[in-house]
Amino acid sequence: MSLKLKIATLFFFLFINAFSQDKYPQDYFQNPMDIPMLLSGTFAELRSNHFHSGLDIKTQQKEGFKVFAAAEGYVSRIKIQHYGYGKALYITHPNGYTTVYAHLKKYSDKIEAYIKKHQYKKESFEIQLYPGATELKLEKGEIIAYSGSTGGFVGPHLHFEIRDSSAKPINPMFFGITVNDDTSPSINTLMAYPLDDFSQVNQSNIPLQIPFKTLESGTLLADKISASGTIGFGINAFDRLNGALNKNGIFSLEMLVNGEKVYTHVAETFSFAESKKINLLIDYERYGKLNQRIQRCFVDPSNTLSIYRNVKNRGYLSIEDGMTYTVEIIAKDFKGNQSKLRIPIVGKNDSITIPKENKITDYSIIAKEFNRFTKDGVTIAFPKNTFYNDFYMDFDVKDGKATIHEKTVPLDNKYTLTFDVTSYTEDEKKKLFIAGFNSKGYPRYNKTYKKEKTFYTTTKNLGEYTLLSDNKSPTLKLSNFKRDQWISNYRKIVLKVSDDLSGLKSYRGEIDGQWILLEYSPKHSTLTYDFSDKKLPSGKHSLQVIAIDNVGNTNTLETTFYRK
Repeated sequence: MSLKLKIATLFFFLFINAFSQDKYPQDYFQNPMDIPMLLSGTFAELRSNHFHSGLDIKTQQKEGFKVFAAAEGYVSRIKIQHYGYGKALYITHPNGYTTVYAHLKKYSDKIEAYIKKHQYKKESFEIQLYPGATELKLEKGEIIAYSGSTGGFVGPHLHFEIRDSSAKPINPMFFGITVNDDTSPSINTLMAYPLDDFSQVNQSNIPLQIPFKTLESGTLLADKISASGTIGFGINAFDRLNGALNKNGIFSLEMLVNGEKVYTHVAETFSFAESKKINLLIDYERYGKLNQRIQRCFVDPSNTLSIYRNVKNRGYLSIEDGMTYTVEIIAKDFKGNQSKLRIPIVGKNDSITIPKENKITDYSIIAKEFNRFTKDGVTIAFPKNTFYNDFYMDFDVKDGKATIHEKTVPLDNKYTLTFDVTSYTEDEKKKLFIAGFNSKGYPRYNKTYKKEKTFYTTTKNLGEYTLLSDNKSPTLKLSNFKRDQWISNYRKIVLKVSDDLSGLKSYRGEIDGQWILLEYSPKHSTLTYDFSDKKLPSGKHSLQVIAIDNVGNTNTLETTFYRK
């Protein structure tokens, strides 16, 4: 790193620290764990349809580490769900901020007792509670939970957030919760974008990947390009922190043209309501086709994200014939480490030899209007502003399978997909559901609303859909003991449960006719009961568990066991 670059980096780091100390309290929040602070996810990382709202703290691929209250306060919300955050805890603090702790294995004894009381009252594992300010008070550093991996198919870690009084998440690093990081972000791909029908980059009117090389100074230098008209740029980049190989998100992205800053976005804060606009920050079409996220250094007219700072002309560059330009794109992490990519441009009014394909179909989407189309018993209805921009949609139905464009166009709202079911008998309808297909071609259940002549679902995903029939009940079997076995020394009962098509909808367990709290783990396909919930009298006990899938197929397991 050159002396000039070192000075610039130091200045940026000092500025960020001074800014954060002035705007956000320092030393108020402590680290929520007492193990080495390593991250698998950073704030505002690009995720599917949203920004990551906190820090993912690595837990050495293990569960059960102590989780501490980051500051004094009270438990203001508890949410337990099979997916999403799994077991989550929210603490409201006297200074108006709220901290969030998610994917927990279990809670501290006093919190656990409070939760189970309500779970048994409601007879539900999934629950959401809002304790009052005096019910579950906490001191700074008090043990509140133990780390886990609840919430679907996630590995062991602690998800940690800091939210302001309006529930907006803020980068916890601004509060002094930081990690060691002396590695600059990596820039992997550079894309150039002609932004209207008359612009070109290297005679191309479609997005073009631009090669670049690394100079001895560490700066990246792109191949010189010729261009004309209105263009923009975007990069794929990630950051690595000390002690971890995870490809984390960058903190800020800047673009300068001939030394003048024209674009900046910073991972400081955002609102959950705007998070889905991430699909306008990235090149969504490329993401849909190649699963690569290109962060664009220009702002779509429909993009209202609040992460942008001092953007000029939306980051659009006007390239004039005979002029030369030097564009610099700078990716930074929170510590001020940076990578710079320099792009030399010469303005040249070349003819377009690679034109954009303007495909026209029978299904024209006008984004600001209601759009409805029907073909071969399938209807798709898009409310106003479902899409951000106008386009021609591909829509076809073949052998009962509807293909609704490609997953290359972002949606802002859900649309309705309806299938005509008049050709099915009443018995057949009972087992039918609407299924979508994932990227690997596997069907997935879509919540299906049933009317006499039609079934419909609402979704935010384009792609393939069909009607499928599920005539098979969920599987349900004992895992850690056998019928009539003495299990006096067992801490838990474990059962295996799964459904291979429409998916598990609900379950219920009883011992001796009384409801029991069964914890469902989608990742392990298990239902678990902890004997510490209730002391059983010595002798023989009956266990009954019922599992129901999403079309109503039911399986009941009945067995007995003995316990002293």
